[in-house]
Amino acid sequence: MKKLLFIVVWVLSAVAAQAHVGSPGVLFQGQAGPYKVMVNVQPPDVIPGTAQITVFSESEGITSVQARPIYFHSGDEGAPSPDDIVPVAGQPGQYQGIVWLMEWGSSSVQIELDGKQGKGHLVVPIVAVSTAERDMPAGLGWLLTGLGLFLVLLMVTAIGASVSDGIMKPGQVLTARQKRKRWMNMGIATAVCALVLYGGSSWWDSWAADYRQWIYKPLQGHSTIINEDGQRLFSLQIDTTGWATKRRGSMLSTLVPDHGKLMHLFLVRTPGLDAFAHLHPERRDSTTFQAYVPRLPAGKYLVYADIVRNSGFAETIVDTVEIPALSPTVTTLKQTDEEDTYVVTDPLNNPKQVPLDENVVVCGAPGTRTRLKDGSYVVWEGKAGNTYEAGKPYQLAFEVFNPDGTPAQLEPYLGMPGHAAIVRSDGSVYIHLHPVGTYAMAAEQSLKGRIADTTRIYKRPDPKVFRDSIDRYLSRLKTLPSAEREAYLMKEMGMEMKGSTHNGEAHTNRITFPYSFPKDGQYRIFLQIKRNGQVITGVFDAKVKDTTTL
Repeated sequence: MKKLLFIVVWVLSAVAAQAHVGSPGVLFQGQAGPYKVMVNVQPPDVIPGTAQITVFSESEGITSVQARPIYFHSGDEGAPSPDDIVPVAGQPGQYQGIVWLMEWGSSSVQIELDGKQGKGHLVVPIVAVSTAERDMPAGLGWLLTGLGLFLVLLMVTAIGASVSDGIMKPGQVLTARQKRKRWMNMGIATAVCALVLYGGSSWWDSWAADYRQWIYKPLQGHSTIINEDGQRLFSLQIDTTGWATKRRGSMLSTLVPDHGKLMHLFLVRTPGLDAFAHLHPERRDSTTFQAYVPRLPAGKYLVYADIVRNSGFAETIVDTVEIPALSPTVTTLKQTDEEDTYVVTDPLNNPKQVPLDENVVVCGAPGTRTRLKDGSYVVWEGKAGNTYEAGKPYQLAFEVFNPDGTPAQLEPYLGMPGHAAIVRSDGSVYIHLHPVGTYAMAAEQSLKGRIADTTRIYKRPDPKVFRDSIDRYLSRLKTLPSAEREAYLMKEMGMEMKGSTHNGEAHTNRITFPYSFPKDGQYRIFLQIKRNGQVITGVFDAKVKDTTTL
């Protein structure tokens, strides 16, 4: 009985799950029709469970906000009716509510706003998976166990009385035979109750064991560095052990490109976070991805590899790899992708201790002017020495200036005005950010396409045909000139090259990233922009405090 109740409470208690490594929730910023909004979605870590929705709007005249979950598998036709997201008292422009997530897998929350300017809607991709178990409080467990035993005792006593005292007339006394019959029936009732409890407990144990097998576990990969004629070749082998029982099957053959790349690989040297690379490995076979390592210094590196399934299910493979020193006989390095880039900076807690190299930049902080390698500089908006609060949504805003102090013109980089990667000092938090939010753009495209599809149940594509079509798509992208490729990617992701970026956001030298630091500690932000056809990386440090422990 205690185990049965434990599982029930465990399933019904839900808190936030993570989207990337250690970073819970999904943030979206942009336009919902005529309304400029930022949306914070905190998915549960147990499915079924409730996702917490917070909507911040800069626009006035909104009369209603509604949200509903749309699952990739069942699409718009199988989605439930929307729930109201209600205004927060004393917080103008802020709305909060919940939606129930009942299906496991790639999902989205569709939000619709209505007001004086008409209707607007948006889609926020999320991953709905169970990632945790819940322990029942000891006091509640003992209370429910006592109540269960009391009910069993009442049942046994009632059954005994039904064949003895319950059939006696007033004043009659039980005979020895009737007393034996009462104890015999009470014994049978006790045995039956025990068997029922044992059967129920065994069934729930089996259900719980099956549930634990389906608790989401990140993909595992094994990273190595291969010496190829003096060149350092990074190789990631994805572990597919046990995939048959988890029905992952040919998942790796149905990956989709995100920003025109099948995999985004981030290498960060530990413990100082003083060397960083953003690479794009190529698929050698179904489980192997490889990329040439740029002129990174030797050391131990954290590995974060982002991929997206055709359902919009985004995953990050985490590993570490030891990168040896580059052979002094190698003068020319091979490059897997022309957009691969790296940077070296000063270590955490040891500022200005940086080597001299063409790809070295000095780490910046809020409110300071940080020079980039091309002579331009970036200002991270905020007060010098600013400390951020864990769990609070922020707009991390950066302004880029030419060497002469005039606003710089940002060029599209992988179809976006810029990218950012955030890593906590111990590597426990990592996220790849975009100006539109914390989700993968490929996930948004997949889910919007599925919503437009009127098919009730999604039919999986043929893995070989799908993979061949993706390979042809990637090969065609590589043949395009850089400017034409960027224009194509921006259009594909719903962005415009002239006059605006995403959802009407004007092209300026200012770039913002919505983010909520998940816990206290030291964080390093790697900002990536493109100027004069060259990808440039700026590095910044942030300190985060947890106000809930004060």
